[in-house]
Amino acid sequence: MEEKRRDVVLDVDERPGTGQWIGLSLQHMFSMFGSTVLVPILVGLNPGIALFSSGVGTLMYLLITRHKIPAYMGSSFSFIVPMMALMKSTGYPGIAQGTIAVGCVYLIVSLIVSRFGSAWIDRILPPIVVGPIVMVIGLSLAATAAKDATMNGSTYDIKYFIVAMLTLLITIIFNMFFKGFLGLIPILLGIVGGYIIACLFGIVKFSGVMSAHWFSLPAFQIPFVNYHPQFYWGAILSMAPIAFVTMTEHMGHIMVLNELTDRNYFKDPGLNHTLAGDGTASIIAGFVGGPPVTSYGENIGVLAITRVYSVYVLAGAASFAILFSFVGKLSALIESIPSPVIGGISFLLFGVIASSGLRVMIEDQTDFNEKRNLMISSVILVIGIGNAYLQLGQYEFSGLAVAAVLGIVLNLVLPQKAASER
Repeated sequence: MEEKRRDVVLDVDERPGTGQWIGLSLQHMFSMFGSTVLVPILVGLNPGIALFSSGVGTLMYLLITRHKIPAYMGSSFSFIVPMMALMKSTGYPGIAQGTIAVGCVYLIVSLIVSRFGSAWIDRILPPIVVGPIVMVIGLSLAATAAKDATMNGSTYDIKYFIVAMLTLLITIIFNMFFKGFLGLIPILLGIVGGYIIACLFGIVKFSGVMSAHWFSLPAFQIPFVNYHPQFYWGAILSMAPIAFVTMTEHMGHIMVLNELTDRNYFKDPGLNHTLAGDGTASIIAGFVGGPPVTSYGENIGVLAITRVYSVYVLAGAASFAILFSFVGKLSALIESIPSPVIGGISFLLFGVIASSGLRVMIEDQTDFNEKRNLMISSVILVIGIGNAYLQLGQYEFSGLAVAAVLGIVLNLVLPQKAASER
């Protein structure tokens, strides 16, 4: 066992007392709650399923990583763009196949990493590719956020705009002026505050909450049970390439956890195990009706503040998420959140995603005086944000997927210097 540092309250393999265990686990569950349920709300999926799949996925991740990494798997924002498009065309069956394909990409890469190492990932996904792709993920959703914040059906509604702006303001205040646990859950608190304001404006409909049962099974979407699956190649090829982008985020989270816990998870249990755990969690989500999942920065923030790194606490949070997914009134309450509240949260959230992509290039000190960098970023940004999708017969590939593939290809084939720069 690793020697415990003096500043650690509970180390990775230490088990808390029962009362402390419950409190710490609930804290982790609420820290991921706002983001995890926001993804299905934006896409049109059942939030109860997202809670269930995040809980089961986390438990599976802990099992595959041999209970050595304190990480939580929550709904990934990186796949929102293709999922929203697929929801309008194929419905959930297409999203399911895309989600399972994402998990399979992770598993394939984990096998390659176990055989050849991980240096090749940096070769195909340098900051000049990852940064613009992440920016596209955020910026391409800007119009959706604006519509949610202003439009009541097909009519502009000033009440919607006011609610959205107040929701945004509340979220910013919790981000900027609170610390400790409250500073870690600004999305959740912003949703709660916005919901209360929306109630005062009379734009919340409670009929679904009143009629919902306290206990009910989540609305699972299981192949051959709830629908008859068929191949949706467009869905698979729209979502699978984005897995390479979320892998870089995943590895970044592992690096942070290495520093926090004073361990090297790339060696023990190994990057191949962490990728396999993440991929398996997404495959499980695809088979039950949830979105792809990924490790959550919010929960890493909780670890940093509390200095409680126990995997037992993370397992407890996952168990609570599963339990909450069977509370029918909770799912109905989440689904009753009006669009201007989601729009207000989205203004900040999508902007933060885009800014994260910009930060990747700033930290790398990417030089845009070099034509190579200018060509790669320009192509990714305009094709992705403009959604220049590719349609071949019945198969449609989102602009984000096209941009990601083109960015990777350009990075591999373009010379380091243009002819005029030599």
